[in-house]
Amino acid sequence: MDIRAQVSMVFHLDKCIGCHTCSIACKNIWTDRKGTEYMWWNNVETKPGTGYPTLWEDQEKYRGGWEKRNGKLVPKLQGRGRTLANLFHNPYLPTIDDYYEPWTYEYDHLFSAPEGDDQPTARAVSLITGDYMEIEAGPNWDDDLGGSPIYAANDPNLEAVSDEDRELLNELERVVFMYLPRICNHCVNPGCVAVCPAGALYKRGEDGIVLVSQDKCRAWRMCISGCPYKKVYYNWNTGKSEKCILCYPRLETGHAPACFHSCVGRIRYLGLILYDADRIVETASVPDDELVQAHRRLIQDPNDPEVIANAKANGITDAQLASARISPVYRFVKEWELALPLHPDFRTLPSLFYVPPMLPVQAHIKDNSYDVDEVGASSLAPLLSSLEGARVPIKYLASLMAAGNEEVVEAVYRKLIAVRVHMRSQKVGDITEAEAKEALDVGGLDTDTAEAIFRLTAQPTFDERFVVPPMGREMAIEPTEDPFREKRETGFGYRTAPERRW
Repeated sequence: MDIRAQVSMVFHLDKCIGCHTCSIACKNIWTDRKGTEYMWWNNVETKPGTGYPTLWEDQEKYRGGWEKRNGKLVPKLQGRGRTLANLFHNPYLPTIDDYYEPWTYEYDHLFSAPEGDDQPTARAVSLITGDYMEIEAGPNWDDDLGGSPIYAANDPNLEAVSDEDRELLNELERVVFMYLPRICNHCVNPGCVAVCPAGALYKRGEDGIVLVSQDKCRAWRMCISGCPYKKVYYNWNTGKSEKCILCYPRLETGHAPACFHSCVGRIRYLGLILYDADRIVETASVPDDELVQAHRRLIQDPNDPEVIANAKANGITDAQLASARISPVYRFVKEWELALPLHPDFRTLPSLFYVPPMLPVQAHIKDNSYDVDEVGASSLAPLLSSLEGARVPIKYLASLMAAGNEEVVEAVYRKLIAVRVHMRSQKVGDITEAEAKEALDVGGLDTDTAEAIFRLTAQPTFDERFVVPPMGREMAIEPTEDPFREKRETGFGYRTAPERRW
């Protein structure tokens, strides 16, 4: 048993309002420099949709993540031989068109244009080439289903959905949809770290945050292809790769990351989990339909004496263990089994989990009324989202969050529906206690658990959502070094500007 600590996250999709405040908070802090104009370490996608960059989920195109080959778990991108052959030409990179060409406007022309009858305009100018350009894409080009016949229809997750469900989905997409906020998952088994020839990417030992060494990076960009979530970016100005750092300078001072702190919908939770590093390969190698359950088994109980002993042997402090015991991530993922990883079939074992949204009931307009009878609405609460009549088909959500295992998604929804029915019984009173009890039995919950889920979902305090663990970095170096000599560098990474080395 090799117990390690991992700062992990949960995003509750039922509360995301798609305001993009998180994206702007991150952009203003980290990616407002030359060469980072197209980088969105945090972005919010509309689902169904092709996402950012376009079709990032299509690993036949980009070859990110891991696969089982000849009984072994290997990077899907390539082995060492092909890495050497493709060192100076990576054929699996997204192009600038898969993102978008960043631009500004010729604002000076508004003031310097000669006097005339026409209103002067500010034409778009490329931030890369400086030439005039036609805007053809953007970071949220298909936001709120903009251009949905083109973008949403090409969502790779729709492949598992029947034609009938697609028809119903397309009909309802005119008025409703779901949001999917994404940041780097800081995976337990990161594909970007595995494929970097220079060893520039690494996981921090004290918290599992994945970082890029700007000194070691040689701009070979294998990390961009190797990350199946496409959350590593290339800075065309410095010639270095960059990515989300989970605001580790803020974490080291006890503050939540900027995108978490600024979230208007309060959908984000952060906490420490413990995992057994000896079981990483075993966990990532199971069949697709077992990946979610195996991932849950990888996470260890912070109250288990054996786990505690092994954690302390690895330098995990008592304060970190105390944080792990009250982690909201542990409760959502392991204890309640409500949060699911994004595309576990990529086998990177992501540390970011999502609670699926409670969706509107599928229905047709019949005789000028909203007819839910034909789509299997719940007999317990016809006006609530039902498992059988969820707007986004279970097959779609299973493709997105459970590697195709519909039973895992259904089990989550049974619990979410049970909590909603139980609380409606208490707060509204139009559902009987017997019906609420039946819903809890179907969801496998008791009253106390249902109310605890409700409180952490709807009424959490700031400290309950963000249990930032003390990193203990000074304690780790005190026996051998002067902590004040190292303290001044905490959170700043390199102190000289990165330069090209050719």
